[in-house]
Amino acid sequence: MTKADIVNEISEKTGIEKIAVQASVEAFMKSIRNAMIEGKNVYLRGFGTFVVKKRAEKIGRNISKNTTVVIPAHFIPAFKPAKTFSERVKKNVKVAEPEQKNED
Repeated sequence: MTKADIVNEISEKTGIEKIAVQASVEAFMKSIRNAMIEGKNVYLRGFGTFVVKKRAEKIGRNISKNTTVVIPAHFIPAFKPAKTFSERVKKNVKVAEPEQKNED
């Protein structure tokens, strides 16, 4: 599902014009983005939490030059779904069965 799909679905369900929905979705995403850039977490009860996680400093490898590189500590955005949200996904999304090869 893309942002355009979300805008279309909200517009159809609410009867609000797509342009207004598009502006609302953009403003929502910008609010979350700005809060996280400032180091704040965003809590959406029943949906999940957008958190700023710290990654520790570590040693990486540049394979092409066969050298080690120090990757400094840094922060990354992450999403942690609400417990009820996770449970509903686990309950409703089925695992695809692996295809079996016919060897006739």
